[in-house]
Amino acid sequence: MGSPRKDGNTASLLAPLVKTLEENQAATDIIRLYDKKIEPCIACRNCQKDHTKFGCVHNDDMQDIFDAIMQTDVILLATPIYSWYCTAPLKAALDRLVYGMNKYYGEEKGPSLWKNKKCAILATCGYKPEKGADLFEEGIKRYCKHSQLQYIGMCAARDLGYATVFISDEKIGMAKEFALKILKNEQ
Repeated sequence: MGSPRKDGNTASLLAPLVKTLEENQAATDIIRLYDKKIEPCIACRNCQKDHTKFGCVHNDDMQDIFDAIMQTDVILLATPIYSWYCTAPLKAALDRLVYGMNKYYGEEKGPSLWKNKKCAILATCGYKPEKGADLFEEGIKRYCKHSQLQYIGMCAARDLGYATVFISDEKIGMAKEFALKILKNEQ
C-alpha cells in the first residue's frame, strides 16, 4: 500500500477487499511502503549480473518486498493518486522491481523472475477515475506487458474532498466485487 495515511481513503477501500479475500481463504499480506526504507533506483544494473536473484546494491527494505512478491500469486498495488500517478514510495518500488525482477538490461538478456504473476490496482483519487487514475492504469498495463505479468484490472474510487465522507456502501460493494474478480483470476 502506497498511502501515507494508515487510516485514509485507500486503507478504507482496501479493508473490505482484503476481508473478502480472507473470507474466501486467500492469504493476504499488506506491505505499507511509507513504513519501509526504499531507495530510488540508480540504474547501475548491478541487479543484472545474476539472473537468479533480485541483486540490488541498495541495502534497504526492497529485498524483503522482493521476497514477499516471489511468494505471492497476485500483486495488488493500492495507492492514492497524486498528480495522475502513484505515490513516491510506490513509484520507487516499481522502478526497483522493473530492473531487479526483469533481467533484460545486462550484457545478455535474462528472464523475468516474476513472469505470469498477476497484478491489479486499487486506487483512490480526487477526480473521476477515468480522468484521475487512467494514466496510472495505462502505465501499469505497459509495466505488466513489459514484465510478463498478467494484468487483472483496476478498482478506483473518487474522493469528493476533505469535507465529505469517502467510504460508502457503494464503494465497499465495489471493493468486495473486485476481490471476487481477483479470486476468479486465480482459478
